[in-house]
Amino acid sequence: MPTSAARTSIAPPDEHILTVQEALEPLFLALEEEAEIKMVAAAVKAGWSVEDAVAAIDELRRTELISASWAH
Repeated sequence: MPTSAARTSIAPPDEHILTVQEALEPLFLALEEEAEIKMVAAAVKAGWSVEDAVAAIDELRRTELISASWAH
């Protein structure tokens, strides 16, 4: 089943896009938002508060950033 973020179009290179990053950023942000909404919804369904779910997601992101920096 396609997600709303998956339906976001990506501008072709001939439309004066300066970088690939600029072309992909809207899709990336939409996917990130969709993933966070689904994680929070799952946590709330499991009995967590929204605040605890958001804090846990933030901690996962920090852990991932630290792990990524050590890998380089």
